Amino acid sequence: MTAPLISAAAASAIVRRGGVVAYPTEAVYGLGCDPHNPDAVARVLEVKTRPQDKGLILIASQLSQLQDWIAPLDDVARARVESTWPGHTTWIVPASDDCPALLSGGRDTVAVRVTAHPISRALCDAVGHAIVSTSANRSGEPAIRDIASLGGLDGIDAIVEGKLGNATDPSAIYRLSDGARLR
Repeated sequence: MTAPLISAAAASAIVRRGGVVAYPTEAVYGLGCDPHNPDAVARVLEVKTRPQDKGLILIASQLSQLQDWIAPLDDVARARVESTWPGHTTWIVPASDDCPALLSGGRDTVAVRVTAHPISRALCDAVGHAIVSTSANRSGEPAIRDIASLGGLDGIDAIVEGKLGNATDPSAIYRLSDGARLR
């Protein structure tokens, strides 16, 4: 059964209740949930068939929405990440002491992005904090760029209506500690 198409506002209620939604991002459709809810995060990993040790990306509409999962950034680090945000750049930053291993992959870092995509931003704002963001495809398969292909993923509660952004590739990923590009 294909999940219903709904607005970002309606999807936020599903996310807050522990649901999993698919939504458009800058380049591909993403799978998202509430990162505070370990059962929801486990469902995303199950839908994606992604190993827990890989970790997940969190997206937000503003840096302050990430505060529960990242360690405080000094002025230099903050300036570095904010120079690329909002945008299509993900940073691997120090994780907070409370950041769950399901999000960090068991590392002392976590991947985060302040998205520029208006629908993804609206979803984060409606939820009130960052959400999990991983490409909406099974691990090892091509990322999904058309809404019809989302119907092949079991376990999604809803699909947020809207178009993808103009990016052709998933977000670039940089490591904050040394600025190295990882993807």
